[in-house]
Amino acid sequence: MNTRTIHDFKDAGQKSCLLSHTRKAGLALMPPLGDLLLRCWVAYAFWVSGLTKIQNWDSTLYLFQYEYSVPLLPPDIAAYLGTGVELCGPVLLALGLFGRSAAAVLFLFNIVAVISYPDLGAAGIEQHKVWGLMLLVCLLHGPGKWSVDAWIKQHFFSSAE
Repeated sequence: MNTRTIHDFKDAGQKSCLLSHTRKAGLALMPPLGDLLLRCWVAYAFWVSGLTKIQNWDSTLYLFQYEYSVPLLPPDIAAYLGTGVELCGPVLLALGLFGRSAAAVLFLFNIVAVISYPDLGAAGIEQHKVWGLMLLVCLLHGPGKWSVDAWIKQHFFSSAE
């Protein structure tokens, strides 16, 4: 004997609607989380490289003098500029502050790094390709909703309706 009432079906429908809404809300968090993870992942790679350069500055100057062939720049200027980009760019990218600009600078820096170091090897080139693709996504897509850029836009440039 089936003793279900209309109220039972209403409750089931409300629960189903609530679950659907909760699932949609959870899925809505995925793109901003993905943007943040992508930015932080690629920023970390450049940040670590910058930290390595400042840990032994004499070694860094030596590498820029004798190993890296940075076009158009004297080795000492290239060392300072490269280290600065690897320390400032990742912070801006991870925060999503001037996100597209930071991604563009790191994207170009990545290209120069590949061109400047002929002994990079196949594995290194593949790594730089992955970083370049990640930076290109950040550049074309923007830093996403969970970024300082989005916060600034929302709080200072949203239209008053």
